[in-house]
Amino acid sequence: MNALGPLIVGFEGMSLTPSVKQTLRHPSVGGVILFARNFESPEQLHALCQEIKALRSPELLISVDQEGGRVQRFKAGFTPLPPLSLLGRWHDSHPDRALDLAYRHGRVMAAEVLAHGLDLSWAPVLDLHGISGVIGNRAMASSAEAVVALGRYYIAGMRDAGMVACGKHYPGHGSVEADTHLEGVVDPRPLAELAHDEAPFRALAGELSLVMMAHVVYPAVCEKPAGFSKTWINQRLRQDIGFKGLVVSDDLDMVGAHGAGPLPNRLQTAFEAGCDLVLVCQPESVEAVLGGDWPAPDPAAMASLTGRPMLSLEEQLQVSEFRFWRQSLAQLAQEHT
Repeated sequence: MNALGPLIVGFEGMSLTPSVKQTLRHPSVGGVILFARNFESPEQLHALCQEIKALRSPELLISVDQEGGRVQRFKAGFTPLPPLSLLGRWHDSHPDRALDLAYRHGRVMAAEVLAHGLDLSWAPVLDLHGISGVIGNRAMASSAEAVVALGRYYIAGMRDAGMVACGKHYPGHGSVEADTHLEGVVDPRPLAELAHDEAPFRALAGELSLVMMAHVVYPAVCEKPAGFSKTWINQRLRQDIGFKGLVVSDDLDMVGAHGAGPLPNRLQTAFEAGCDLVLVCQPESVEAVLGGDWPAPDPAAMASLTGRPMLSLEEQLQVSEFRFWRQSLAQLAQEHT
């Protein structure tokens, strides 16, 4: 099988049908993103991931959004994770405790996801807490300095579990009220204010393997949404900030991406702007883009995203400190639902 393609796709079901297998073997596909619709139990999830990994060589990348709070796709049998905003609230009064909690959150999340056969959770959220409802308590804090400090510890927890990190949503989605899932979104602020939201990505760029783009238009920099903008991706993120990893679009089925035209046009524009990978999460959309002549991402960079658990979950559960981390996170999640 040739190198992995640039499409990260969604599908229906808790096991693979013959048609889904055919889709996932297509050379344009490089990975999958799983949702609650693909999850029934830890045992089923592990079997599904084994089934996906057996399809290709190199193996497909398997990913999920397992942030915690209201964005946690796998629940039964997994530690309930509190929303990331809790980290910021603790950081205001007990910064050392907050940093420790950020590490625990990233470490437990990544360890559990890796243990079931996945490679990656699209985390952490580096948007600043502001007026955005769709970001809301997914953001760690309203202060860029706090997000940088907490994000660094969260990423360290992921890394120590064996998972790379993806910062999202560049250059920052927290300061606009509208939801890019549902409508086109414009952030009219001047560049000096946008730079404040961009600051966590700038500070943590060297610790991220991926950056996910926002479907927000920032007219002070470019009239296109950031994920379709060479100015944002190539000039600011890659040249100015010096980011060396892979750039991934947010879901191209979102309404915020529709301004780039029909779905194949969105893919073409995203790749021309500098995206290495694109998310196509709706199964009915995937077939419409499989036949395109899309640029393959760098094979070595793709291989670097593969999950490499340091220990099995069973081995980690023999450590009392790890068991305590899980219990403390579950308690905090229950208190902040």
